[in-house]
Amino acid sequence: MFIQTEATPNPATVKFIPGMPVMPSGTAEFTDALQAGKSPLAQRLFALNGVKSVFFGRDFVSITKSDEALWDQLRIHVLGVLMQHFTSGLPVVEGIAENAAPSAPVEEDELSRQIRELIETRVRPAVANDGGDIVFDRFEDGIVYLHMRGACAGCPSSTMTLKSGIENMLKHFVPEVKSVENAAEF
Repeated sequence: MFIQTEATPNPATVKFIPGMPVMPSGTAEFTDALQAGKSPLAQRLFALNGVKSVFFGRDFVSITKSDEALWDQLRIHVLGVLMQHFTSGLPVVEGIAENAAPSAPVEEDELSRQIRELIETRVRPAVANDGGDIVFDRFEDGIVYLHMRGACAGCPSSTMTLKSGIENMLKHFVPEVKSVENAAEF
């Protein structure tokens, strides 16, 4: 088995691509070892000294390291855990539905549906290439609130991505959008 690694715009995060599906649907994010209870893979990754968070995408795993850890040392250990896990046949996450990206609310207004559609089709695929995810939270008083996940969470360029990229695109297609904000900050 060969696992590729890619740098992400977030210097604390590396994207690992095992060449096979990681999540059959949705995504899963674990920001500490306590949350990893339903994921045998996340549990093993958090056992490594220096792993700060784990994000599972459709065909990749993004690992964010602590400030003290060095990628030169941590990368080889992460690769070992990933290789052992993917050859073991164990599930990545048990009870995936609880960790999947949220689905659209039943009663969502037309503008929110339009914004969600733009995020799903134009933004999420692009940020998945960088080892992250952006999930629509809500549209309220002209402000779009998004959750930054994986490599996007804590990325130094995430504010620029929100303001210069996503906000400009949404304003173009949905003139009612005044700004885009990180939902975690509100």
